[in-house]
Amino acid sequence: MSRFGLAAALALAAGLLLAQAPAPSAPPAPNAAGFGGGRELQRQTGQRFTDNCSGCHGTPGTVGRAPNLFDSRLLSARSDEDLFRIIKAGISGAEMPAFAELLPDAQIWQLIAWIRLEADSARPRPAFIADPDGAVITSQAQKFRLKVVARGLDTPWGIAALPDGGLLVTERPGRLRRIASDGAMATISGTPAVWERQDAGLMDVAIDPDYARTGWVYLSLVELKPGYQLPPPPVLKPGERPPNHPSMTIIVRGRINAAGQWVDQQTLFRSPPDRYTPSGVHYGSRLAFDAQGRLLFSIGERGDMANAQDLATPLGKLHRINRDGSIPADNPFLNRPGAVPSILSYGHRNPQGLAHDAAGNLWEAEHGPSGGDEINLIRAGGNYGWGVVSMGIQPGISARAAPGMIGPVAYYTPTIAPSGIMVYRGNRYPGWRGNLFVAALSGQQLRRLVLAGPRITRQEILFNAYGRVRALATDAQGHIVVLVQQPTGQGTGQPLSAATPGLVVRLEPLP
Repeated sequence: MSRFGLAAALALAAGLLLAQAPAPSAPPAPNAAGFGGGRELQRQTGQRFTDNCSGCHGTPGTVGRAPNLFDSRLLSARSDEDLFRIIKAGISGAEMPAFAELLPDAQIWQLIAWIRLEADSARPRPAFIADPDGAVITSQAQKFRLKVVARGLDTPWGIAALPDGGLLVTERPGRLRRIASDGAMATISGTPAVWERQDAGLMDVAIDPDYARTGWVYLSLVELKPGYQLPPPPVLKPGERPPNHPSMTIIVRGRINAAGQWVDQQTLFRSPPDRYTPSGVHYGSRLAFDAQGRLLFSIGERGDMANAQDLATPLGKLHRINRDGSIPADNPFLNRPGAVPSILSYGHRNPQGLAHDAAGNLWEAEHGPSGGDEINLIRAGGNYGWGVVSMGIQPGISARAAPGMIGPVAYYTPTIAPSGIMVYRGNRYPGWRGNLFVAALSGQQLRRLVLAGPRITRQEILFNAYGRVRALATDAQGHIVVLVQQPTGQGTGQPLSAATPGLVVRLEPLP
């Protein structure tokens, strides 16, 4: 008999809870992100399971003489903390001894994450539906119909609602589109050139809080290092990617004139040349405005987690500037020698979601490594831990918490790859007012999170079959509009960062 009687313990601890646990409302997201650079850690954790557990409990896809640990109902009936306590302390009178002396805490947490990831990888995925137009969905608090507003977009990334009922949408290859209330689409000419490669390109768009008077439109985009001369393109073998070159996120603003041209451009944020890096991942980026009208933006750590803890670099940070690019007098690191003065918070990995609730709380969403995607409440000057702690599996990180570091309000293992987020404040959907909506790339999800002050009390997957959900906004009529993109990554035959067609979809409430 294996010492590792976890499933037997869970059967005792969960009991009727397992038998009565309802099936999830929709399958969770596949682990499309994989283990990234942690494949050796994955192998080691899987071997630990095989050595200690498989004799009784089988392996993924097989059945042992003890209950199967990869049962989704069993896993949904217990939190990670519940499982950790069972493994570490055991259960008196059962075949479940305490593993406190055999397994360090970090290995127990890794084993729990590995079990969840393996269980998820074996679940059937919902079939992709390329055209959601007319689909009717009955959620827990609102029935609604999906209406396709615009088609033919190329990898849509950011969306902003205009006062006249129209929308501005960015496409990662570098186009800014204006979509009229009747669905007519036009391309804004003269927008800044972007560096598009892997995750890089034209990203978010936002309009000025006083747009009717100022006309300012804000963009986050990736540029090549100024003055950098591209070498001749190499001859690539089949399956090879072209090399990356030093690039960085910048923030600009401009106006759109009556002829549909981008004019009056101003650069609000640009890093020093020595901060440009050839990494092609984890750019962030999202734009938002606080109650004082100051501009917030996020920049990812570009695949180097040490950047997230280094206040001398803008990477892995949330930033706050005035709308003209100047630095607010109350920024937390304004007077810290060597620190980037625009930093609002740090210790972030790949933050792609920013939203304020009605009470002024700033919510943030970011991608974790293998699992461990986070929903955070942001405090000025706060350290959110990436590079030192993580709820996911990452080589070099073994802790889930550390003094002085702020943990997430919610996290996801397996990954959902959260992107744009939004708190709904309109009146079109009475049951959704004040809820936090999360666009998720992995699993094609739109999630609804019920907030109670600083807590998340309930979550619901509204849909999960129409493509990668990148961003969302509330239009001038109070409708939620979302950007979806045809799936990429595992099982699609497309690289994860491939360019694919996308849509704008409106959620129309039904009685």
